[in-house]
Amino acid sequence: MTQPFLLKAEVDGVVRKHIPDYLLVTDDGPVVVDVKPLHRLSKSEVAFTFDWTREAVEVRGWRYEVWSDPPSVELEDVRFLSGYPRDWLFGRELVDELRSAQLDGVSLRRAAGSFPEYPEEQVQAAIYHLLWTQEFTIDLDRPFSPAHMLRRAA
Repeated sequence: MTQPFLLKAEVDGVVRKHIPDYLLVTDDGPVVVDVKPLHRLSKSEVAFTFDWTREAVEVRGWRYEVWSDPPSVELEDVRFLSGYPRDWLFGRELVDELRSAQLDGVSLRRAAGSFPEYPEEQVQAAIYHLLWTQEFTIDLDRPFSPAHMLRRAA
């Protein structure tokens, strides 16, 4: 849940106001987050606002972060996997077999072909579902391919 809050600070004799996007309460203390598209970060008014916001937040001992667009490859990979969230579309027996199989370090291609009792496309889709639910992970820093190695989530 997000809860907006107003941050006010005097900067160079002028009262400035800003509503950050998130206030995260973590074990390491509060973190204030602003989210802005990468192409807007270089605008002088955005940079100015984020600079005084950072100072106002950090003087209180809190952390400040600016989040932006993920790399385009990662975004495309996540968009692809977002087509596989609905667990009721995947056979429970197959999904359970995938969960219990030793697939850590196995390529997507090899994993999809490791269950001859199921059509390979069905196994592949179930693996994509388990990637979406983060039971397995892959390197999202390169375009999605059958050569990606599966890792069991921690």
